[in-house]
Amino acid sequence: MKDKIIFFDTTLRDGEQSPGASMNLNEKILIAKQLEALNVDVIEAGFPVASPGDFKSVETISKNIKNTSIAGLCRANEKDIKICWDALKFAKKPRIHIVIATSDLHIEKKLQKTRSQVLEIAVKSVCYAKKLCKDVEFSAEDAGRSDINYLCQVLSAVIDAGAVTINIPDTVGYAMPAEFGARIFAIRKNVKNINKAIVSVHCHNDLGLAVANSLAAIENGARQIECTVNGIGERAGNASLEEIVMALKVRPNYYNVKTEVKTKEIYKTSKLVSNLTGLEVQANKAIVGKNAFAHESGIHQDGVLKARETYEIMKPSDVGVTESSLVLGKHSGRHAFFKKIKDLGFNFPDKNLQKLFAEFKILGDKKKIIFDEDIVALIDESSKNVKEFFALKYLSVSCGTATIPTAAVSLSLNGGKEIIQEAACGSGPVDAAYKAIDRITKMDIKLTEFILRAVSSGVDALGEVLIKASYKGILFSGKSASTDIIEASAKAYLQVINKAKASSLLVKS
Repeated sequence: MKDKIIFFDTTLRDGEQSPGASMNLNEKILIAKQLEALNVDVIEAGFPVASPGDFKSVETISKNIKNTSIAGLCRANEKDIKICWDALKFAKKPRIHIVIATSDLHIEKKLQKTRSQVLEIAVKSVCYAKKLCKDVEFSAEDAGRSDINYLCQVLSAVIDAGAVTINIPDTVGYAMPAEFGARIFAIRKNVKNINKAIVSVHCHNDLGLAVANSLAAIENGARQIECTVNGIGERAGNASLEEIVMALKVRPNYYNVKTEVKTKEIYKTSKLVSNLTGLEVQANKAIVGKNAFAHESGIHQDGVLKARETYEIMKPSDVGVTESSLVLGKHSGRHAFFKKIKDLGFNFPDKNLQKLFAEFKILGDKKKIIFDEDIVALIDESSKNVKEFFALKYLSVSCGTATIPTAAVSLSLNGGKEIIQEAACGSGPVDAAYKAIDRITKMDIKLTEFILRAVSSGVDALGEVLIKASYKGILFSGKSASTDIIEASAKAYLQVINKAKASSLLVKS
């Protein structure tokens, strides 16, 4: 029977200690509820003695979370432990988490005590906490740099005092995977009563090894992993929850353990934490980065299109991502480019496709990423259908603080053979002009983006308008510059309309 790995999430405690990542009470509750949906085993809700706000957060989360254990961190003294319990006592599954340093560096320089004094404090604190709460965890801060014999002595004593989880933190991210794994092995071998407690690890990422060290610990018998969503936390952060979970899922025969984390909730949880903390996830972040399931290389794209497993060791849907994405750029190959053409709804003979692909490669040398509208522009140019079905002949607007914005527009059709005029009101002069143009063109254009910027300086500066709009599900862009921003707006909009009109002649019916 496979052992279960307990996931102890400390996003709301250690994760919040990331500079600039502080969250208010409502944000913490949102994250706690999502962590419950993710089905982590323990949520460390905060450090109650740190501030009234932290106390309130732990207390409120304790009252609102029903299925997950709630832990609160405290130092090894009665005051901290009592305050921690006062915040936790409403939880259905409360856990008091006590920490004190065990490395000589911390004992002498920070605590200014002796080894024997720290041992006594640790035992006394666990005994006191056990009177309040049956689930007590003990952390030996800086265990990665602690003398192994003394560390084992402390761990044995706190287990006898009632600790049911003993945590081995690599507090400063100093350990190497083989070294850290050997330390866990030594603890399990030399602590005589270790069978009465669960061995936990809490690894930091100062050398980029937090996940590797956590996995090495699992290989050597650790059965609880303390981690955070997106790997956020002090300094370079903590072990990344999503990376460890998916390593165990992707390599079940290697680790021979199980987890009850609901992996399909991973991406949603990652996005929520990123949005609420303001800490963006880097593009190439494993599992949850925007490039995690993206492919630009032509060889990779071809392989994925033929069989996903060639270049993806997990399904995007496993972590809640809708699908893989083929990012078009200079490294992309024919198969990905032709698939994009088809996805956009266009149909061309092979000869035309080859010509388009050659032009696409030229464009790829100029742009890092090629978007759908770039492809449509290539099609327009290649097919010579980029012509002015509609051209602006006249534009007049009226607006003011006490005037309803109105616009009168005159467009020439089919090279000037026909002139049509219309007028409309709107929420502003640009909106009024666009509505008047829509009345003439009778095309269902949906504006998705409108950007206005000054090209030069001064009161007579050119205003450049860039817009993006969709027509029948295809995205088009338009750009125009003028000292009159209303005129520039109208011309950019007509560019979109002319491109959409040209493309409609090529799209499959």
